[in-house]
Amino acid sequence: MIYKASLDKTALLITSLVTLMFGALIVFNFSLPLAIFLILIYLICMVLKPLSYEITQDELIIRRLIKSVRINRADIKSLELIEKATLSGTIRTFGVGGLFGWYGKFANSQLGAMNWYVTRRDKPVLIIKKDSKKILISPDQAEAFVTEFKEI
Repeated sequence: MIYKASLDKTALLITSLVTLMFGALIVFNFSLPLAIFLILIYLICMVLKPLSYEITQDELIIRRLIKSVRINRADIKSLELIEKATLSGTIRTFGVGGLFGWYGKFANSQLGAMNWYVTRRDKPVLIIKKDSKKILISPDQAEAFVTEFKEI
């Protein structure tokens, strides 16, 4: 089954504000190098954002416009819904922090380093791989996602 990855209110607000700000900078302070730079940043963020999550017999797939992320089920040690409070104090070490979601490298004192493919932060799902790497995702129907993953 495919699970949607909708933006939460914060991501929608940040995306809207950045879109307006980039648009205003391009229109009112037109400089071709600046315009190209801002458009490139915007497009890169847009094509790398998670669109949906899919569970198959063999894989968990994080769908994006380009280069979907595929995780072999055999490589997954655990997958569980975690409390939003667990993410308190998380810092972005290299990635996107709100424009079309949160994705890239993040870390906090409780979970350590992790890769995020998140569009909403209210019901995060933590994947721990057998090599101890941690991945955070955010399907809209997080509980159903975790249940389906464990049943297959």
